[in-house]
Amino acid sequence: MIRRSFGLATDLYELTMAAAYFERGMNHRATFELFVRSLPPHRSYLITAGLDQALDYLSSLRLTPDEIEYLRSHPSFKHVSREFFDYLTEMRFSGDVWAMPEGTAAFGMEPILRIEAPLIEAQIVETYLISIITFETLIASKAARVVTAAQGRGVIDFGTRRAHGPEAGLLAARAAYIGGCIGTSNAEAGHLFGIQTLGTLAHSFIMSFDHEEEAFRAFLAAFPDSATLLVDTYDTIRAVEILCKSFAGSGLNIAAIRLDSGDLAELSKRARAMLDAAGLTETNIFASGDLNEYKISALIAGGAAIDGFGVGTELTTSYDSPALSGVYKLASEELEGRIIPRMKLSEGKATYPCAKQVWRHSSEGGVYEYDTIALAGESEPKGAHQETRPLLDAVMKAGRIMRPASNQLLMARERAREELRRLPRRLLALDCAENYPVRFSPALEKERAELSMKLRSDLDSK
Repeated sequence: MIRRSFGLATDLYELTMAAAYFERGMNHRATFELFVRSLPPHRSYLITAGLDQALDYLSSLRLTPDEIEYLRSHPSFKHVSREFFDYLTEMRFSGDVWAMPEGTAAFGMEPILRIEAPLIEAQIVETYLISIITFETLIASKAARVVTAAQGRGVIDFGTRRAHGPEAGLLAARAAYIGGCIGTSNAEAGHLFGIQTLGTLAHSFIMSFDHEEEAFRAFLAAFPDSATLLVDTYDTIRAVEILCKSFAGSGLNIAAIRLDSGDLAELSKRARAMLDAAGLTETNIFASGDLNEYKISALIAGGAAIDGFGVGTELTTSYDSPALSGVYKLASEELEGRIIPRMKLSEGKATYPCAKQVWRHSSEGGVYEYDTIALAGESEPKGAHQETRPLLDAVMKAGRIMRPASNQLLMARERAREELRRLPRRLLALDCAENYPVRFSPALEKERAELSMKLRSDLDSK
């Protein structure tokens, strides 16, 4: 089924809240912020992604007549006035958005995105924004770990077939590219996003021929300049022997061989020696097969003669930590010209009130030292730093996207590369147990303490 609209791509309770707001005459301006409370296990940083899709969603948000009729007939809305559905017919996102650019390193409690919009609009978009930002950020962060572990060797996203649906595979390919992968096997991602697409062949191709050499010859004939040959269908070493005896000196270019099973470290060393002895020194060795950052790190530490890696399930599903605790919380409301701060007091889930900005502080050498979460209206924090810069940029004004349309993905990828270069080296370790320092400004702490006291006082007086 082809989706014609994203108007109902939200939880029902966003729409029931919207109806209750409308019936109460509440559609004043409100500020919501999207952030991750804490990083998943074995993560010391995040790489943000998904903003491009989020902005496209906001700029095209609308409900079709068919969707509105569905809501009108829903039992939950049987007492809701016709005027609410008339409102939905005309509703378009008209708010302002500030966000961390894609590819930015982010940490727990830091707003990745901030929305200021009429209350109903800001509420309805919650579900989609959490879903798209946290998913792509999750995969970009996983990809960055895998690419770091590969120590300069190319990593290709192989995960579409193991993703939680084709759309997830497509967006995972995009996020993985931001995180540092050199390409993807996903042809649609290549077409839509301009990502380099790469591939080899499956065991079924080899098995469809009576002889392995015949399969190799057929594939090389079709792809004489770029063939990567899979050599583990039957016997890996025997297959490499066939290549060396039958094709060395033939003028055919065997770009690479792929190892997909067995002792990858030992097989790669033996294959490399055999290829070199046959004069196939330019043939690369590529490995795949349930790889992740830990296995790749171990292979490299063990001296594996592997030039590149294909990573699928572990990357596209972020298998070890498959979810981010992303939340989207009300921070303030504008009522009769006054900004009213809002916060939660829930144990373990308390929030900070007011619109915020995140400031990043760097040492003289350009290495990031710590971040400060401050009130949006605060001036630049002072300190003995080489550089202090704000992370949230204005990306949408009155429902119109402000950023240029071209080269956004490439810029995000380069930004992520630079962010990883400037993070403290200890944070890049796969087993890092340290947290990057994130502080709250004194003014924000004061605002929170005063509001908390007021809320508790109001509760006690009832």
